[in-house]
Amino acid sequence: MQEMTNLTKELEKVVLVGLITNRNDEIHIDEYLDELAFLAETAGGVAIKRFVQRIDRPDPRTFVGSGKLLEISEFVKENNIDLVVFDDELSPSQIRNIENELACKILDRSNLILDIFASRARTAYARTQVELAQYEYLLPRLTRMWTHLEKQRGGIGMRGPGEKEIETDRRIIRDKISLLKKQLKTIDKQMATQRGNRSSMVRVALIGYTNVGKSTIMNVISKSDVFAEDKLFATLDTTVRKIVIGNLPFLLSDTVGFIRKLPHLLIESFKSTLDEVRESDILLHVVDISHPGFEEQIEVVNQTLAEIKANEKPIIMVFNKIDAYSKPADLVDNNETQEEQNIEALKKLWIAKNNPPAIFISATQKSNLDELRDILYYNVKAIHSKRYPYDNFLY
Repeated sequence: MQEMTNLTKELEKVVLVGLITNRNDEIHIDEYLDELAFLAETAGGVAIKRFVQRIDRPDPRTFVGSGKLLEISEFVKENNIDLVVFDDELSPSQIRNIENELACKILDRSNLILDIFASRARTAYARTQVELAQYEYLLPRLTRMWTHLEKQRGGIGMRGPGEKEIETDRRIIRDKISLLKKQLKTIDKQMATQRGNRSSMVRVALIGYTNVGKSTIMNVISKSDVFAEDKLFATLDTTVRKIVIGNLPFLLSDTVGFIRKLPHLLIESFKSTLDEVRESDILLHVVDISHPGFEEQIEVVNQTLAEIKANEKPIIMVFNKIDAYSKPADLVDNNETQEEQNIEALKKLWIAKNNPPAIFISATQKSNLDELRDILYYNVKAIHSKRYPYDNFLY
């Protein structure tokens, strides 16, 4: 109990703010704030309160109305709140105005995601990508950031380049951005050469919304030990493994997860990571079937694929976490096992009929993995036989 108390004290207390506008409803805002709370938890905070306002469009000065901002301000002061996170991107002037009213750290969704990426980047390449995105986000917000530096605040949102007091000049920031872009350009060429050296083999990429189980699937298929965790963006660096099913070898890559409202700065910075998706022969689109908003998550991934011009590639839908899926009560058959009930219910979903091929698995429970291997083998073989017609002796 004492350990739990100490842990709670270490977590930053976070307040979440969202708007109900003409573009979303109460159901959607609940899902968005659930995800924002998970983002805050991943960053090292705990969401203790949510504020939602119904408004036609965000207030250009303070995002929410003056009355709602006063309500938030009173709660922040009474509860010693460390951080207030807004679910949409804020303009530099909005951030300054809100911070003046609330007198605590203010982040928007983009900045929170950037902060998580900064804490999750493990290789020099990933750190360079994240640092570039941070500086580009920071540049138009320099006035606010220097206020933070004067107060020497730490914690969520303060990781990375914002902590370096020497870089308090726009010219220095621009020079740093230019240098990072040159570094990434050099690394991009090196990675393109590496991908070119692997071009003789069929390449399969795991894609999907963040935290749907891509790394776990990579582990069970390749029998490797890729880092997997029940947090958002557990994997930033692309991991590539050689897989052999039957006697057919191919390459399987695990890529960074997508998320709604993913900052475009990150999409640009992670160009080479996304090149792994663009240059793959087959995409395994992993979906968390147990998530209530899985259909919207599928759409977010499809939109991101369209942005990076990878939406025309062959896609296999992999519906994961069937062990956590709850079958509607009116479809339950007492003569079936729980797993059979789940799988049969899932196969009746419209999405299975309209987006073939599709497969339903549980990576953690190792359910239906043989079927996944079979469908992978069939699709890899089809591409390999076209590319190398004289290698049919392999089959």
